[in-house]
Amino acid sequence: NYGIELSRVARQLLENDQVALPLAAAGDIRSGAVDDSVLRALTQLAEVYRLDVSVLRSGHPLRVFGTDRISNHTEGRAVDIWAIDGRPVIELGATAVVTDFMRAASDVGAYQVGGPADLDGGDPVYFADDTHQDHIHLGFPA
Repeated sequence: NYGIELSRVARQLLENDQVALPLAAAGDIRSGAVDDSVLRALTQLAEVYRLDVSVLRSGHPLRVFGTDRISNHTEGRAVDIWAIDGRPVIELGATAVVTDFMRAASDVGAYQVGGPADLDGGDPVYFADDTHQDHIHLGFPA
């Protein structure tokens, strides 16, 4: 316990067996470092998918890879997911499972959805690059 009162959505996510959280990510939630928009989105996505989170805030670089921009992870407004329904994103690639999940993530409020497929051809929501072939990045607005 970090001496803070957890939001209802934080408690729900920590108890949700459809979302596997590494210890650092669970600690980020317990410390209040993760925005409720991220927690709500994960809870909604977990109604359809089983999710394996790799990182929320702790353990992610301060800046977006290859830039001087502060990462949404640093601000507690992003999550990386390495597996969907027990299948690693790296193995799934740009299959319907991944593209459907990416669209669902946008539908629950992610304004950045990076992964193995760029679903909008360079528009600002979806992106694909070498870094995001093995996980799906979801970023949320401030």
